[in-house]
Amino acid sequence: MNQDIVLTTGIYDLIKDLLRRKKVTPFVEDQLIVQLKRAKQIRRRELPDNVVTIDCRVTIKDLNTNELQTFTFVAPSKAKRRNNTESIVGEVGLALVGNKIGDQIKWDFGTGEKNIEIVNVEKFQNKQ
Repeated sequence: MNQDIVLTTGIYDLIKDLLRRKKVTPFVEDQLIVQLKRAKQIRRRELPDNVVTIDCRVTIKDLNTNELQTFTFVAPSKAKRRNNTESIVGEVGLALVGNKIGDQIKWDFGTGEKNIEIVNVEKFQNKQ
């Protein structure tokens, strides 16, 4: 469950900026520091299609309840509830970013730790 993640340089810098500006809880900060230490940085055009990043639709499965959920991740400035989009640096986005289909993630979402698996990643061109 502690696999390496793949981040674009832009996402890596965005997460580092969140940490610098203390925009996350101390517990999430600890989780992100561990993630960044495991992260491999690459250019956006080199990012495999099965990796969670900006401008993708991701389906996850809660491994305890088998419930499926789908999220559409976009840049923070484009995230809007009315469009059913989430910021890639929002609560769920930070847990999933850089992981790929099949990865199982243990993450505390503030309401307790969840075990989830990424079951699908679909890239799209953001037109919003």
